[in-house]
Amino acid sequence: MSNLRAPRDHEVDLTNCDREPIQFLGCIQNFGFLVGASMDWLIERVSANLPAFVDREPDALLGEPLLSLFPETSVHAIRGRLQILSSSDGVERLFGFDLFNDGRTFDVAIHVSSGTIVIEAEPATRASGINPGALIKSMISRVQRTEGLEGLYRECVRQLRGITGFDRVMLYRFASSGAGSVVAESVRSGLGSFLGLNYPAADIPVQARRLYVQNQIRIIADVGAVPVPVLPELDPHGRPLDLSLSVLRSVSPIHIEYLSNMGVSASMSISIVIDGKLWGLFALHHYAPRYLTMEIRSATELFGQMVALIIDGRLYKEAKRIDEVARDLHDRFIAKLVAASPSLETISDFAEDMREMVPCDGFVVWAKGEEKTHGTGLSREELQSLTRFLNRAGSGRIYATDELSTFHPPAADYRSRVSGVLAIPISRSPRDYILFFRREIVQTVNWAGDPKTKERMIGPNGARLTPRKSFEAWKETVVGKSLPWTESELRAGESLRVSILEVLLRFNEESERQQHLAAQRQELLIAELNHRVRNILSLIRALVVQSKPSAADVDSFARIIGGRIQALARAHDQITSEQFSSTSLQDIVRTEVMAYIGAKQDRVHLEGPDVYVEAMAFSTLALVFHELVTNSAKYGALSDSSGSVRVIWRIGEDGACHIEWIENGGPPVPAPKRRGFGSTIIERSIPHDLGGEAELDFRLSGLCARFRLPSQVFHLVAIAPLPSSAAAASKELVTMSSASNLDSLEGLRALMVEDNMIISLDAEQLLMDHGALEVHGAASVADARKLLDLHEVDVALLDVNLGSETSFALVPDLTRRKIPFVFVTGYGEQIELPEDAAKAGTIKKPFDARELVQAIAQAVTRARNG
Repeated sequence: MSNLRAPRDHEVDLTNCDREPIQFLGCIQNFGFLVGASMDWLIERVSANLPAFVDREPDALLGEPLLSLFPETSVHAIRGRLQILSSSDGVERLFGFDLFNDGRTFDVAIHVSSGTIVIEAEPATRASGINPGALIKSMISRVQRTEGLEGLYRECVRQLRGITGFDRVMLYRFASSGAGSVVAESVRSGLGSFLGLNYPAADIPVQARRLYVQNQIRIIADVGAVPVPVLPELDPHGRPLDLSLSVLRSVSPIHIEYLSNMGVSASMSISIVIDGKLWGLFALHHYAPRYLTMEIRSATELFGQMVALIIDGRLYKEAKRIDEVARDLHDRFIAKLVAASPSLETISDFAEDMREMVPCDGFVVWAKGEEKTHGTGLSREELQSLTRFLNRAGSGRIYATDELSTFHPPAADYRSRVSGVLAIPISRSPRDYILFFRREIVQTVNWAGDPKTKERMIGPNGARLTPRKSFEAWKETVVGKSLPWTESELRAGESLRVSILEVLLRFNEESERQQHLAAQRQELLIAELNHRVRNILSLIRALVVQSKPSAADVDSFARIIGGRIQALARAHDQITSEQFSSTSLQDIVRTEVMAYIGAKQDRVHLEGPDVYVEAMAFSTLALVFHELVTNSAKYGALSDSSGSVRVIWRIGEDGACHIEWIENGGPPVPAPKRRGFGSTIIERSIPHDLGGEAELDFRLSGLCARFRLPSQVFHLVAIAPLPSSAAAASKELVTMSSASNLDSLEGLRALMVEDNMIISLDAEQLLMDHGALEVHGAASVADARKLLDLHEVDVALLDVNLGSETSFALVPDLTRRKIPFVFVTGYGEQIELPEDAAKAGTIKKPFDARELVQAIAQAVTRARNG
C-alpha cells in the first residue's frame, strides 16, 4: 500500500478543499483522550494528552498490552462492547464507566478502524435529574404532533435548542446540486437570522458529506482549542489512523477559519440520513466554547435518527398523495387516448391533459419529423437541433434538465423561452418525442456570502485562499434555469412513456388485426363478386337459350333477350338497394322466379299470408331465394320439364314466420359433397344476418329447405307502396315481346361519351337504328371537348364513370352550348349528380332501346320547351 502524506504536509486551499483528508488529520480535541490497540490487545497509538488523565507517558505505553493501562474489568467491558458491534461502521458506548477503577467515571466510545481498536474516553459529568431516554421520548412526542413539514422543522430546532443550550440551531436541507438552505432556525435574541440563506456546495465538501453519513453526531467544543496529536502519527507501514468514526476527531483548519470568520466558538451537527443519503443536518452554533456530554450527544443523535424517520414518512405520504393525484390524471388521460384511436399524430390533441400531469409552459409532440406545438415553444430549426441532441441521450428513458443550455449550448439563444425540458421518447425509429418545456425563472437566491468571491491572504496555515469573511446576505440572480423537475413529475413522465408506448403498441396490433380482417372481408367480397359475375353470365346464356324457341324473328328475339336482361338488372337492384321500405315476401320470391326462369313460372306455386319484410332483411332473403331458384334451375325440379316447386309460409305459435321450399318431380338431388359459396349463403345468411334458422334436406324427390324468420324482421300490415322495380317486375315479361311505339330520334346529331368500346358501339347502333343522323363517340372528357368544337351536337349521352374521371366535367360545356344530355350509369339510384345537372335524365346499365330512345327524346323535348 502506498504511503499517505502526513496531514501537516498536505497543502490545502479552497481550490482543492474537497480533497482535504479530514479523516486523517492525526489529531483529536482536548476534552478527552484516545488509545488505539491491535486486535491482540497491544497498544499501538495513544493521544499526547494521556498524562492529563492517567500517570503514564505515551512512549512508555506503545507496544505494551492494553492491561498495562486499563484494569481487567475495563478490558472485559470493552471486549463485551466490541462483541455487540453491529458492523465495522458502528460505535459502541459506555456511559459513567469507572475506566481506571479509581472512582473517576468516563464516557467511553469504542469502534474498529482498519484493524485498530479505537478507545476514546472523556470525563463523565451527568447532569442531575436528566433522563436522556425520557427526554428524547418527550421531544419526539412534541414533534409528532406538528402539522406539515414546515411545522415539524420549526419544532425540531426549538426542541434541540432547548436541551443543548446552543445560541443558534438551524435545520439545513440539501438540494440535489449539493447546495443547501436553512429551512428552520431557533436563535437567541439579539443575534441575526440565517433563515432562508443558501450555502454553495463547496461549503461542505464531498468527503465531509460522506463523514456526516458515517458519523452522524459531531461536536466542536472550542474552536480556539489546540488540537492534540495522536502518537505515533504513522504506523510501521506509514499509514495514519483513520478517524472517520472518532467522536474526538479534531477539525479541518479550513473549517476552523470558516467558523472563526462567523464568530462561532463552538458548534455541533446532527445528521439527517434518509435512504442512506444525507438529506440534511441540524447545525448548532454557540458564540462561546460549549461542551455537551457524550450521553447528551448520543441522545441528540437518536433524536436525529427518529426525526429522519418522521420526515421520511411525511415526505413519503406527501409523495404518495401527489402520485395518487398524478395516477388519477394519468388513468383519465389514458382512457381518453384509448377511446380516441390513438396515434403519434393525435397525441397532441391531449396536450392539456398531459400538461396537468406534468406542469409546464410549453408542450410539443415531435412525430415523424413534424411538430405540433402548444404554448411556449421553439422554431422548427431549434426543435430539430434539440431532437438531435436528445437522440444522443439514448432511447428507452426520459431525459430531464432544468438548465438546458449547460448541456446543449445552442439553447443559450432561447433560454428566456425554454430553459428546462423533460423529453419522453415514444418511438425508436424515427425517434419521436413528447417535450415539456419550462421558461427561465430569473430568481433571486440569498447566498450566505458571495459563493464566487474568495480572498487570497495569509491565513493561520500559510498563504492560500481563505474562507469568505462576509456572511451578510448576498443576492445572486440565477439565469438560464427553470423550476426543477420534481421526483413526482419524473415518475409521472416515466409512467406516461410506458403507458403511451403500450397504448400505441396495442393500437398498432389492433390496427394490424383490423387490416387482417379487412383483407379477409375483401377476399370474401372478391369471391362473392366472382361468384355473382359468373352466375350472371350463366343466367344470361340461359336466357338466350330459353328465349330462342319463342322468338319469331331476329328483332323479336332481341326484344325478348333485352327485356329479360332488364328484369335481371331490376332484381339485382332489389338485392343491393338500401333505400326501399318493407316489401311483400311473395313479391321477393316472384321477382327472383320471373327474372331467372321466365316461362317456367307456372311451375312455382306460392302459398301463404301477406307478410311484409323489413328493409334490413330484404336483401338477405332476395339473395337466398336467388340461390334456391338458380340451383333448382341448374340441378333441381326446374331443370327439366316435369318438376315443380312449392313455397309455403305461415306464422307459427312462436310469432316467427316459417318458410318451406319444397321441390318435386325433378331429378334426384344428392347432398353435395362440398359446400360452395351459394350453399353457404342459403344455409348461413338467415341465421347469421337475421338471427333466424335454416335447414336443408336433400331428398331423392327433391330439395326441401326450411327457414325461420324472427318476428322483428317482418310484419303483417303493408306500410309503404311496393317499390316500382318490384311492382313492375311481373309486368315486364308480359310486355317485353310486344312492339312499342317509340319516339323517333330522326335527324339528331348525338355525342356518346363512354370508355367501354363495346357498350359505345352498341349505343351508337341503337341510336342510328332509331333515326339518329350522326353519332360521335368519345372515351374521355378531353376527346368529348374536341368533338364539341368540331361538330354540331343536338344531344349527349354521358357515361358517369370514365375510369380515371367522371363525365360531370362536361356539364358546364354542354350547358353553355344549350345541349341537352342524359347520364348513363351502373351505380343504380345511389348516384349523386352535381347541382347544375340535378334535373338531367338518368338511365341504368344495362339499358334497352326503348329506355334509351325515350330518355333522349324527353331530354330533347325539355330543352326545346325551355
